Amino acid sequence: MTLQQLKYIIEVASRGSINEAAKRLFISQPTLSSAIKDLEEELQITLFDRSNKGISLSKDGVEFLSYARQVVEQAELLESRYLNAKPSPQHFSVSTQHYAFAVNAFVSLVQQYGQDEYELSLRETKTYEIINDVKSMCSEIGIIYVNEFNGKVIHNLLKTANLTFNRLFTARPHIFISMNNPLAQQSVVTIDQLQHYPYLSFDQGEYNSFHFSEEILSTLTHRKSIRVTDRATLFNLLIGLNGYTISTGILSSDLNGNEIIPVPLDCEELIHVGWISHKSIPLSKLGAAYIEALKEAIA
Repeated sequence: MTLQQLKYIIEVASRGSINEAAKRLFISQPTLSSAIKDLEEELQITLFDRSNKGISLSKDGVEFLSYARQVVEQAELLESRYLNAKPSPQHFSVSTQHYAFAVNAFVSLVQQYGQDEYELSLRETKTYEIINDVKSMCSEIGIIYVNEFNGKVIHNLLKTANLTFNRLFTARPHIFISMNNPLAQQSVVTIDQLQHYPYLSFDQGEYNSFHFSEEILSTLTHRKSIRVTDRATLFNLLIGLNGYTISTGILSSDLNGNEIIPVPLDCEELIHVGWISHKSIPLSKLGAAYIEALKEAIA
């Protein structure tokens, strides 16, 4: 086993493709495939599962990757300290539901730890894909919420994937609306008062189950309903159509301005927002730093 082979495994896992990894490593695809096969034979384990859909880490591969990253990181520290070697570009990825505080924390992470070169990824995506991203190590951390309604389904998925949920905070439901919405002056809004306004929610694709909804009270029916795929579109519709969505109440005026405001919703539900990661794999340096940035962002 060589340090170069470990770097190969990290790059393939990051790209999810041997072809793309080979391009980034400036080697041929057969050379990279051969190096991986040699390592698998030496270790007598399968690091990657191959299918028609592509390549992904096996269960053994996920565990191996965590150790490989630690070894490569320590080797780079030694090279930097004693050989004056140029640090390798930093790598870190997080997948999240559409939360402004997750973006704020990402900005803080880059500002504090960004070197001259880095390759970071922030994916605002669907609930099921967040879990799958962390399961397959495409992302080190995922940010989702659970509540009384979806908790059993989500926790069963996490258990099967050997992932753990770590609570960041618990919030009462709020609606996000335009500051010009007639409901903006109220101290609290009821479900009945929302019936005349368009309800906005994030589309969950083929996993559009109530349990994967990014908004609580997902089983309620609405006279007017619009699904969107990104936060910017949703915010534009909140303003342009006097629509509303249901979330935690945490907004960022730095990123989203002051045109969108939260108003408490008259509801007894609780929203538990947290981060998920592999149960048996310690966080990387950037992963641990991002969690601290999250805590500061929501403070």
